[in-house]
This record gives sequence, structure tokens and C-alpha cells, in this order.
Amino acid sequence: MTPGINLARKQKIAHTVHEYSHDPDSESYGQEAADKLGVPASRVFKTLVVSLDNKALAVAVLPVSGMLSMKQIARAAGAKKATMAPPADVERATGYVLGGVSPLGQKKRLKTIIDVSAADYDTVYISAGRRGLEIELSPDDLKSLTNAVLAEICQ
Repeated sequence: MTPGINLARKQKIAHTVHEYSHDPDSESYGQEAADKLGVPASRVFKTLVVSLDNKALAVAVLPVSGMLSMKQIARAAGAKKATMAPPADVERATGYVLGGVSPLGQKKRLKTIIDVSAADYDTVYISAGRRGLEIELSPDDLKSLTNAVLAEICQ
């Protein structure tokens, strides 16, 4: 099990783990998850880590069908500017490899912002911490487990 799944279990959060055979040649890990699990891409959420102008890292959780707005994530995180964090920084801070970064159970607790569209669903899918492994849970539980805020962060 991954730290993300262990956290959900420890907190007694209702969740379902979905595993699929990951194709290393896949161009989009999130779209691959949506396709292989047979759910709309708007319901599968990707985890992106950004670097803020104060050098802090923040986590953006948004639909795989969406595009992150750097202006909106910066505003939601209380910064003026945001850029994609370098891969080495992402892996060091989260403890996960790219393509398998989960917002749950990260090594270092980072400020987390979830796109408001998550509230449109009873459950959403997020990476469980490994490529080919997703965890399905309610947006409220995701928000609670990550101490996140909901904000409009897609372009």
C-alpha cells in the first residue's frame, strides 16, 4: 500500500482503490486513468506541484481535462506568481514519482488547492501514489485529509 491509501485507511475514510495496467508509453497519466477506468476525465483529478514566488511549494488538484491557470493558483495560494516546480523538488517534497504524485500522504505537508469542480461529484479519482493506482473518495474527504481549500484554478 502507498502512504496515500494508508492515510485514508487510518482516518477511516470511505474509499475505493482502483488498479489498472499502466502503459509506460502513455502521454497523459491522468487521461490514461480515465480511459482505463471508464470514467469521465472531468472526474479524474491530477496532482500538480507549483513553486510560488516566495519559494514555497503548493499542490494543485484539478481535473485531467483541465489546464492549470498559474495566475489563479498563485492567487489561491496567497502568492503573486506561480510556476511549475522542478521535478526533483516535487519528488523530494512529496515522496512520490512523477505520474504517481498523490495529494494524500505526502512526505511534507504542502498547501493544497482543489479545483471547485470537484464539488460537482459525489466521488472523485486521484492518484493513490503509484502509476496505475487510483483512489476514489468524496471531495469533502479529500479536502479534509489535505487541509485544502477549494478555488477556481483552471483556465
